[in-house]
Amino acid sequence: MASVASTYARAFADVVFDTHLDAGRAIAGLRQIAGLFNQSIELRRVWENPAVPADQKRKLLDVIAQRDGIDRPVRNLVAVLIDNRRLPFLTRIIEQLEKELDARLGFTEAQISSARELGDAEKRTLEAQIANTTGKKVRASYGLDPSLLGGAVVRIGSTIYDGSVKGRLEKIKEAISS
Repeated sequence: MASVASTYARAFADVVFDTHLDAGRAIAGLRQIAGLFNQSIELRRVWENPAVPADQKRKLLDVIAQRDGIDRPVRNLVAVLIDNRRLPFLTRIIEQLEKELDARLGFTEAQISSARELGDAEKRTLEAQIANTTGKKVRASYGLDPSLLGGAVVRIGSTIYDGSVKGRLEKIKEAISS
């Protein structure tokens, strides 16, 4: 049901941009409600039960939104999800929303693996190189992979840039064997 998640995510991204809503705050509010929904069996039973009238479900949502300082557009999205029995998709909707907002704001996610811990200057240089290559702002997450021997491997979506010693050795091995 990826299409359900992307449909709601795109629509809510439109709301975020049209109303100049703070995207980070909106996502935080959605995560907060998703956390409550996933952790509370009682809340799930009420919001997923077709026998409970919709106005009672929304009143409960209003209490939670007011208590936790959830923005009105976020509350409205959750109300629509409750009304259409789509609340179980909330986590996937949040993931899609983050991707949609990143795409609209010109960001790309990069997962960077290196053989050793990179210093701040090395990280900035690597992120600048990725930004020049992709033409987008970079949000990087870093991990260690000692099997790389040296260098780094960058994954952006399904594209992999292998600048590791291990990768270079593999290329040399292929060249020699062919």
